Amino acid sequence: MIKTPYYLIDKAALMRNMEKIAYVRQHSGAKALLALKCFATWSVFDLMSQYMDGTTSSSLNEVKLGKLKFPGETHAYSVAYADDEIGEVLVHSDKIIFNSIGQLNRFAEQSVNHVRGLRLNPGVSSSAFLIADPSRPFSRLGEWNAEEIKPVLEQISGFMIHNNCENNDFSLFDHMLSDIETKFGDLLEHSNITWVSLGGGIHFTGEGYPLDHFCARLKAFSERYGVQVYLEPGEASITNTTSLEVTVLDTLFNGKQLAIVDSSIEAHMLDLLIYRESAKMAPNSGKLEYMICGKSCLAGDIFGEFNFEQPLKVGDRLSFIDAAGYTMVKKNWFNGVNMPAIAIRQLDGSVELVKEFSFDDFVGSLS
Repeated sequence: MIKTPYYLIDKAALMRNMEKIAYVRQHSGAKALLALKCFATWSVFDLMSQYMDGTTSSSLNEVKLGKLKFPGETHAYSVAYADDEIGEVLVHSDKIIFNSIGQLNRFAEQSVNHVRGLRLNPGVSSSAFLIADPSRPFSRLGEWNAEEIKPVLEQISGFMIHNNCENNDFSLFDHMLSDIETKFGDLLEHSNITWVSLGGGIHFTGEGYPLDHFCARLKAFSERYGVQVYLEPGEASITNTTSLEVTVLDTLFNGKQLAIVDSSIEAHMLDLLIYRESAKMAPNSGKLEYMICGKSCLAGDIFGEFNFEQPLKVGDRLSFIDAAGYTMVKKNWFNGVNMPAIAIRQLDGSVELVKEFSFDDFVGSLS
């Protein structure tokens, strides 16, 4: 039995998402790139690369990881490139996307022989959280003014437009894409523009999502402007594929029944703290309610409140589900809490431990 805490990636569940991505690729003509900012556990890239066209990144390290570990295209994007990294970014990427006209002009000479794009910001998004809204007031993410973009169209061949966020509503996606066409139609019709990435945040692998309508909309957009469409699924690639397995270390009562586990939201599921959300657990049924707490010293280190059939006791194992996206890439050594190992449930049902972290890793992360 694998020692907790550990992340458990289920390849069969991953395959279900990959098959939906393959369906969209086939019926829309769009290409799909894994967004490494959301998920970068390269031990399952062998499976994912059979269904996707490559990776997209947010930093030099992610560009290099994509080039090294994931066959296909490697798109490079960053909010800002530094002088001492632009050379490596260009060497390891097939396309480079600049966040601003200023960055495009600054690195025009170095990138003159590279496929270049520019990020556009249409000013609308689907985000329910200001912290994650790319179109928030005074956003630094992309160019807004079409008139200012026109003079640099000769320098680029494509655009990246990422303004969806956890959007599982096709009609909202359709509406926002129409807004993009209205605001940036003249730019999209320019003869230089041959590709457009619509970014990530579109939850098209979710249950009941109208894939055929989605495919038809993407295809119509592609044909109208004569462009290759790219999607950048992060969460859509790995949603409901991974659990965080933990063990109960202690129980107590302080007005509520509490259970402390060998993990921490600040260390292992940081998005719960950032967005003030509860973890998900399976099963979550029964008449006994417990608040499940992390073992760090942070007073608010709480996974959430869940229901159980039987009283919890020391040694019980619990499973937090949907624990891959923006989780494994954010894990940290807060309080020196043991870093979760990584295990994979292979397609034949066997479970393989692929990575463990030690005290030496903790020491090596500091100085």
